[in-house]
Amino acid sequence: MKILLLQGANMTYLGKRQPEIYGTTTAAELDAMLLAYAKQQRFELEIFYSNIEGEAINRLYRAADEGVDGLLMNPAGFGYAGYALKDCLAALPFPYIEVHMTNIEKRDIRPITRGVAKGVIFGFGIQSYFLGLDGMRRLLVARSS
Repeated sequence: MKILLLQGANMTYLGKRQPEIYGTTTAAELDAMLLAYAKQQRFELEIFYSNIEGEAINRLYRAADEGVDGLLMNPAGFGYAGYALKDCLAALPFPYIEVHMTNIEKRDIRPITRGVAKGVIFGFGIQSYFLGLDGMRRLLVARSS
């Protein structure tokens, strides 16, 4: 089972950018935790960061060609105006789960990408990623049975 985690605009600056909102865990620290978790849970995880929507779209279409089983994504800044990304997500042959570290409802943020997601997890800090991976793993296991 292979899952792609796509980290959207501004996520490379995690741990430095507004730590009062996003915490102090850096992108590298989060990556290490998620890769260790994937290994422990026996699935393959690839993590891809991009601050450019077109690069993200190219990576997603390549993931479809490579046979990726599922997508977990924090669209971050792409959620505001990523209509091309939303169209791409709708065309993918694998399920998509969206994650956000903060409570986006409380912050009155309504990402346009959430409308094509199988599910959305938000408000649990870095734990949102682990919950998203668990949800994706369960979804993929249920699909294969």
